[in-house]
Amino acid sequence: MSETLPGGSLTLAEGLEPSRMGYGAMQLAGPGVWGPPSDREQAVAVLREAAGLGITHIDTSDFYGPYTVNEVIRAALHPYPERLRIVTKVGARRGPDRSWLAALSREELITAVHDNLDHLGLDVLDVVNLRVRTAEGSIAEPFEVLASLREQGLIRHLGVSGVSAGQLEEARAIAPVVCVQNYYNVAHREDDALVDRCAELGIAYVPFFPLGGFSPLQSGVLDDVAARLDATPMQVALAWLLRRSPAMLLIPGTSSVAHLRENVAAASLDLPADAMDELDRIAG
Repeated sequence: MSETLPGGSLTLAEGLEPSRMGYGAMQLAGPGVWGPPSDREQAVAVLREAAGLGITHIDTSDFYGPYTVNEVIRAALHPYPERLRIVTKVGARRGPDRSWLAALSREELITAVHDNLDHLGLDVLDVVNLRVRTAEGSIAEPFEVLASLREQGLIRHLGVSGVSAGQLEEARAIAPVVCVQNYYNVAHREDDALVDRCAELGIAYVPFFPLGGFSPLQSGVLDDVAARLDATPMQVALAWLLRRSPAMLLIPGTSSVAHLRENVAAASLDLPADAMDELDRIAG
């Protein structure tokens, strides 16, 4: 594995120092995040290349596929590199019609944690995010379930996903929180205050869909800055995120080795002050 972590690393807790440029495994599933990879051999190659490039932070979930992505991660990387940290999510399930459904009951959460352990081939999960996807209402009950599983030694660290600032504070009152995973990118910045709050607290902010997700980012400003810097617009968008906050961890996803390398190269892209000023105005 490379000795240099792309984007450097972020210390979140003892033994938890992931590379700031990580990898999101969602795109390894079939179309619609359903079924096995379209090209399993290529999926394995992407994961092994990620490890070879120094990435020590892989984001996944057992509801990707469902189940198939974690099984591919295990096939590609187990026994896992010593520094690799796998972050997974619970709190949702896939319906037979491929819908995304809440799965926040005690029984569903316990089953999900054990399924992740089994499919990843682990005795303990590094980080588990509680996915709630609603900024309203209490998350205490499901988060307490995960906190109890942490006390049992099945989970090392906890995070939250799709939450408000108030829900983050509610979770923190129950157990330590090491990361927040919310929707955020250069064009969608409703979470600006929460990004800054996470930095104050020493909590990682991990934007999902950092490149726009199912609707890729499109911006003339991105195009112009990229042309000046001899980079791609998506590299510029990732570099902006790394500059936006010292607590930012990135998990761009791809099913292509070439695209993975392009994403990792963004970690070393220098954005001058005038470029940052232009990019800051995209969401204005």
